[in-house]
Amino acid sequence: QVQVVESGGGLVQAGGSLRLSCAATGSFLRFNYVDWYRQAPGKQRELVAHITSGGSTTYADSVKGRVTISRDGANNTVYLQMNSLKPEDTAVYYCNVKVGLMAYWGRGTQVTVSS
Repeated sequence: QVQVVESGGGLVQAGGSLRLSCAATGSFLRFNYVDWYRQAPGKQRELVAHITSGGSTTYADSVKGRVTISRDGANNTVYLQMNSLKPEDTAVYYCNVKVGLMAYWGRGTQVTVSS
């Protein structure tokens, strides 16, 4: 079993920065990959960023250049550094961790960007 906990969300003004963390714990050595998703009220959940255990990354066009995903393999923790935040980045951010054939979700962390 794998537990996933997101943290680091909060209220920030437009143009500000936040760093989200995704900590995965449990009986596994390392994840296959980790995705950060977000879901704004009334909208579908969308993929924001992706990182493999080898460190390869991809980003949604909407955040490219403003967001960096990184990992601490020793602690199975993945970070999402978000800069130049915009009001449209307001959403609940979720972490999805793929271990073997299973994928595990956290409960999310709220990010609110005020204009």
